[in-house]
Amino acid sequence: MDTSATPAPDTARTATPSPAAPGTGKGTASGKSPTGGKGTASGKSPTGGRGPGTGSGPTAGRSAGGARRATAGRRTKDPRRTAAERNLAENREITRSGDTPDTTDTTGAADTAGPPPTGRRRRTVLLLLGLTAVTSATALVLGLLSWAPDPPEPARPLTLAEGERLAAVRVTNLRDLRAGVRVTAGTGAARTELVGWVDWSRSLLYLDVGGPGAGAERGLLQRSGPVLVIRPDPAAVPTPAAPPLMPPVDRWRLHRPAPGSHLAPVLDLLLDLAADRPDTTTRTAPSDEARWLAREAVPAGPLDVIQAPLPTGASAASTGTPSAATPAPDGQTRYWLDQDARLHKLVTVLPGTGPVTMIFNRVDRPTLRPVDALGGRPGLPRALTDAEQRRLDRLPARLRAHGGATVTLTAATGTDTNLRGAGWLSWTARSAYLSVADLGVPDRRTLLRRDAGGLARADLPAPDGGGGTAEAPARPPLPPPAGGWRASRPARDDLSVLVDAAIAAGSVGQRGAAVRVREDVTAGRTVDVIESGPADARLRYWLDRDGSLRRLELRTDAGAWAHLDLQPAVVPRQAANPRPPAPRSPTPRPGAR
Repeated sequence: MDTSATPAPDTARTATPSPAAPGTGKGTASGKSPTGGKGTASGKSPTGGRGPGTGSGPTAGRSAGGARRATAGRRTKDPRRTAAERNLAENREITRSGDTPDTTDTTGAADTAGPPPTGRRRRTVLLLLGLTAVTSATALVLGLLSWAPDPPEPARPLTLAEGERLAAVRVTNLRDLRAGVRVTAGTGAARTELVGWVDWSRSLLYLDVGGPGAGAERGLLQRSGPVLVIRPDPAAVPTPAAPPLMPPVDRWRLHRPAPGSHLAPVLDLLLDLAADRPDTTTRTAPSDEARWLAREAVPAGPLDVIQAPLPTGASAASTGTPSAATPAPDGQTRYWLDQDARLHKLVTVLPGTGPVTMIFNRVDRPTLRPVDALGGRPGLPRALTDAEQRRLDRLPARLRAHGGATVTLTAATGTDTNLRGAGWLSWTARSAYLSVADLGVPDRRTLLRRDAGGLARADLPAPDGGGGTAEAPARPPLPPPAGGWRASRPARDDLSVLVDAAIAAGSVGQRGAAVRVREDVTAGRTVDVIESGPADARLRYWLDRDGSLRRLELRTDAGAWAHLDLQPAVVPRQAANPRPPAPRSPTPRPGAR
């Protein structure tokens, strides 16, 4: 028996039978095994059975296929073979991520003659992008170093269209009614800043005054035409802010700017920037000094910067100050105008004030409410209805039924006299007794007694005259002081006229002459404001819906409104006023006939 090792079968030859012997599975060419025994071609295995290549026809094919399937199954389940394949796959992934060509692949799967790997293409693309970025940056730097802005367009005379827009500036302001405004006037320690609104349609200003040069005018300011009232606030912060839309009701006083004040010309100029017709001279033939300077781009749109003198058609304000419309000495006034002739900025120089800059906000246009000293909010005057006329006709009888009332006086009289007062008024005795303080003389009080016999006054120190503050004096002392009274005939000053009108309330003159101005509210009650009287002494009666008189207003000589607030109450009985001494007849001289 041959005990030599059996050689591994040649799967290549057993898998593909020879065409010459399709049904026969022959062994090696020599017919012998390497060990000297019989080969597989003899059909005998070394152990005496049939070899893997023996047999014929289908049997041999099935044997070979089964052997291959068995061999494949064994190789798949071989752990060493599985680990080797897994290591090979990992090596291929590492090779791809490192962009290293696989030159040792023994499986024959890699084709060294094919296209470059993905990593190599990606590296090439990144290199090209980097070169492009470096080239672009270099070109940009070179362009910036060699770039120069276009030269500005030189100044030139105005065209006809630009002259028409400049001439229409004041008409456009009047048409737009209102605008927000921020003003800086002066320089250094004399600089004054104003923030607020201008209402060109009603010649009304409402501003907050600040800046290091504000002085005693720091605080709130309102101006209607020539009448200027302020609400000083020395403790306010230096930088102004937009004032409250609903102005405070207290501490307003008539104000006349001091001679040489920097504020007055600025206020005059603000109001003079409106007119009901264009400047015909500028429209037809622009001044030789008017020139187009530049164009600026702002969020509101492109603006033309035009240099031209201030308008000369505006008249001087009646406050006694020179007209702010006088051109500045250097003539360097500049306007920033849009295409619709709206003024957005104005820079000029005013005599005695210095440089002035005005910036207008054309979209900030709230409705402004004047304070009571300027007449309160506007209304739409109309004739009285029958119900309103009946309430006015029954007013005298109703006041006598009330008997009397406590009164609070707020009056701006003369040029800059501001009076505050408190006391009583009796309609049955037709008398009044008040303690009056002047804000300009806070440590003094004037006691005023009015009855059917005449008027008497007494000037006393503030503690003897009832006390309180100048802004809110207390009621006069009871009983009245015995001495110090100056009796006189009824005077025609604003205070006497107001008190007399309050005592005789209800005598409103000819029927049909009164008009209803507006509806308003005072002391929590809705009232109708009814105006009556001659033009030089207009009176306003605030009547509630019950027919009671709540306030009486008088237009003073200063153009402001003084008022008495009335509250029905029991009035203490007063003694008669001292009578003025009767005038003596001249003593005849001796010898005179």
